[in-house]
This record gives sequence, structure tokens and C-alpha cells, in this order.
Amino acid sequence: MTDRLDRIIAEAGTIFAVACDTTELVGEARRRHDLGPTAAAALGRAITANILLAGLLKDDQNIQLTFEGNGPLGKVVTQAGASGWCRGYVHSPHADVPLKNGLIDVAGGIGRAGFLRVVKDIGLKEKYTVLTRLYTSEIGEDIAYYLTESEQTPSTIHVGIHLQADGVVTAAGGYLVQTLPPSDEGILRTLENNSREHQSISRLLADGATPLDLLKMVFKDIPHKFTGSTNIFFRCSCSREKMEGVLETLGREDIDYLLEQDDGVAVTCDYCSENYLFTREFLLSLAARKNLH
Repeated sequence: MTDRLDRIIAEAGTIFAVACDTTELVGEARRRHDLGPTAAAALGRAITANILLAGLLKDDQNIQLTFEGNGPLGKVVTQAGASGWCRGYVHSPHADVPLKNGLIDVAGGIGRAGFLRVVKDIGLKEKYTVLTRLYTSEIGEDIAYYLTESEQTPSTIHVGIHLQADGVVTAAGGYLVQTLPPSDEGILRTLENNSREHQSISRLLADGATPLDLLKMVFKDIPHKFTGSTNIFFRCSCSREKMEGVLETLGREDIDYLLEQDDGVAVTCDYCSENYLFTREFLLSLAARKNLH
């Protein structure tokens, strides 16, 4: 089943929500980066949260999240676009922490002291950048804190991921609900209470629920209408040409160091782990061009 994001709005026009199933997308990210359990859970939640935020954007707009705490995972970075694409990585993909109450401790992996950086590209000359402290390091709560404190938009957000013992992602997804100004915090509390009546998001998705099903559960007794869907997928914007451009920026000393490698050099993209091999002949031609300047 293709991952997707669904949207609804209350008939009163004061509340809107998005929900997504990111199971396949998160599974591909785990495979590409060979993630350990803690890293897979952290990146899965971050990717899901990013997809939800991107679902609020338009056209070619995109948003990037960087969770940087004092835990062993280091940075957790994701980027997603309104058209449905997403990519991301964890700085230390095999770092792990002990289970907490029998569950993967994402907050312990990220670290409880640090920052969330949000960079939003909405097509203006300057990108919108906000830096906030990590609230709980559980991903969802940190996004809700950012939306409330930095965008003055009270929100409720839940993200979840379930892994098998062998690390395979069996379910991942979440939902985000916001009220339009003037916000009605009472309705948000009602929606939050509705969400507590159901089992975990990942279990619901594993049992066959769709993103729209999740929203209907949360919006029970609140008249609403469906407004659209977007297919979501893992996609990276890296290319051989871009990696070649990176090598072009190197100085002669760096190029000489790379020439000491008999088989050329492989450049790996952080976001997707794609390898680009550049031969010794290419490096020699690059060095020759540097000598002309």
C-alpha cells in the first residue's frame, strides 16, 4: 500500500488536521542507512512529523527539521516538501540506549538538552529559520512546543512507529491538528481526549487503519469534511553533478590527498546514503584544472 497523507477540516472551518501513513517511507530510510533500533525510531518519528508539517505548505515549499541533543544519536535531520517527498538521516545510525519501561527510548537517544532547528523554504529570498530548545526530545511534543511558542498556533500532534525484533518497520505514521485564530483550546482538549480513547497510532495502522480513519477517530462527534490526499515517498535531491560540484570546491592539497587512493574516491550523500564513485582519472583532470588558475 502506498504511503499517503490525508487532510480534513471541521465544517465550522475553525479546525483542520492532517494524518499520514509513513510505513514504507520510514522502512526505506531504515534500510538505506542501516539504522539500529533507537535511530530507526527517532528518524521514523522525525520523518513523520516533517511530513505532517509539510502537509500544511503549498506547491514547491519545503521544511527541514534538525533535532540536536546531547544524546548518542547526535543530529537527526529530515526534510520534506509539500508535494510529498521526504528524506533524512541520523548522525550516529548505530548508537543505542537501554530500553525504558520495555520501549525504545527515543528521548534518551537524542538527549534531553539541546535544540530543534526549523528551516522553512516558502519561496522567499530568505528562508524562515527558528531555533527552539528541545521540550521532551520525544519528537512529537517538541514539534507541538515549536508550533505553540514560535508560530502561536496551539496544536496537538502524535507520531508513532513500530519495529519488529529484527528491525523491520511494521507501521509508522501520525496526525496533526490545529485550530485557526482565534484558537479554541477547549476543542483541542476534546480532540486530545478523543485520541486517548484509542490504541497507539502504530498499532492502528498495523491493523489496517488509514490516515483518514485516524482523523475520523479523533474528530468523532465533530462534523468535518475530507479535503484531499497526497502520496508520500522517500526521495533525495542529490545527484552526481552536485557531488562533482562539491569536489570542485576542494583545494589542491585535498585533491592530492584523494589521489593517494588508488581506486579514486566515493562520495556518500548523508540524506540517502547513495554512493557516487569518482575515478582517479577524474581527480587528475580536476587537479589539472586547479593548476590552470
